[in-house]
Amino acid sequence: MSLWTMPAVVSAALAQLAAFLDRRTHDRFWSVFFGLLLCRERRRTASAWFRAAGIGADFRRAYDLLGAVGRRAGLLGTVLLRAIDRIAGGPTGRVVFALDDTVTRRYGPCVEGAGVHRNPTPGPAAQAWVYGHVWVTLARVARHACWGAIGLPVRAALYVRAKDIGTIPPAYRWPFRTKLELAAELIGWLAVWAGAAGQAIWLAMDGAYAKRVVLRAAKAAGVIVVSRLRLDAALWSLPDADRPPGKRGRKPVYGDRKISLAKRAGAKGGWLTDEFDVYGRYEAITYKTFLATWPPAGGVIRVVLVKNNDGWVAYFCTDPAATAADVLGLVSDRAAIEQVFHDIKEIWGAGQQQLRNVHANVGAYHLNLWAYTLVEVWAWDRAEEELVDRSGSPWDAEWRRPSHADRRKALLREVLRAEIQAAASGPDQAAQLKALAERLLLLAA
Repeated sequence: MSLWTMPAVVSAALAQLAAFLDRRTHDRFWSVFFGLLLCRERRRTASAWFRAAGIGADFRRAYDLLGAVGRRAGLLGTVLLRAIDRIAGGPTGRVVFALDDTVTRRYGPCVEGAGVHRNPTPGPAAQAWVYGHVWVTLARVARHACWGAIGLPVRAALYVRAKDIGTIPPAYRWPFRTKLELAAELIGWLAVWAGAAGQAIWLAMDGAYAKRVVLRAAKAAGVIVVSRLRLDAALWSLPDADRPPGKRGRKPVYGDRKISLAKRAGAKGGWLTDEFDVYGRYEAITYKTFLATWPPAGGVIRVVLVKNNDGWVAYFCTDPAATAADVLGLVSDRAAIEQVFHDIKEIWGAGQQQLRNVHANVGAYHLNLWAYTLVEVWAWDRAEEELVDRSGSPWDAEWRRPSHADRRKALLREVLRAEIQAAASGPDQAAQLKALAERLLLLAA
């Protein structure tokens, strides 16, 4: 398969990514990505990628390529961020990211960096623990005019427990870092890109990451955080605006009156009801908002209490000027990264590559993330009719946004259509069409 058979936006992004790898591996990088796109096997192992791409005796170098991608994931993630910048802008120059972690199940011994972790999705079997890799993942969130919030994953960091560091060869010098430290590292990496781009960064993340380590890193990087707030958070009042006469020293950062969220939520006054755009639709929400100071955040935060069927829940934003609409909108947009985790596992088979080397695992996971992002970027300006063909099922007339699987299949159809046109118009058409037909039969069977 030739690079030019890919759509321009995808081929341009792949060319930019390949430019930061060794020049001797450019063609191999494209081949592995094509194999990832074309793979139709039930188990999407790395060897299945290679079979779909037609990689034969060169398979060992293809494995080496995955390790090279894993070692340069940070640099390549920056390149991808620049490539997708045209569609991911926000209102008034605001750029939104989402951060969370997910686990990919693994099997077999001698898997570097793998360990036993809590299972976030126990399922019907109620499996509380799972053996595999945990990935702290960062995704850019863009709002589509018709489809709502779309997650575009760009970078991830592998979390390895302290007791599992021994599974990684000492020559790699893999340091132990907690999930919070990895999140702070990703925020620092994001701040470098944001400084070059000159854009304001808003970060929506799960409440498990709303801790001092992450919040202080975000404050130092100038990143505005929106997240869930613990119901027993130790909030304090705002400091007095007027300094007492004769008092020396710097102005206080925190007030001297403790705020109880339970008491604030229990008070009957102060509640407002407005309509907000959340989860792709307008809903009437009863809320209460106020300013407070919180030591983990290092200063003043905006607090938003929301009534629900089970009582109430609290959210916060490190920008005091943020409105309740800003906070609740970003809280709902954070769900885009949960959709990303579902799709990269179910559609792309993240974690199924059956690799043992830790850098190769990092590279394979990032290729799954970037494939997801490039499919979404390609489909961004496409009409629904171009992405979903329901002519074979006329009873399915209800409108709904195309799923990521629909978009991936549409891209695959376009690539194969270009391949057929190239084989039918070039020299030695009979041989080319025969070779292409054999490849398609292998993919379909």
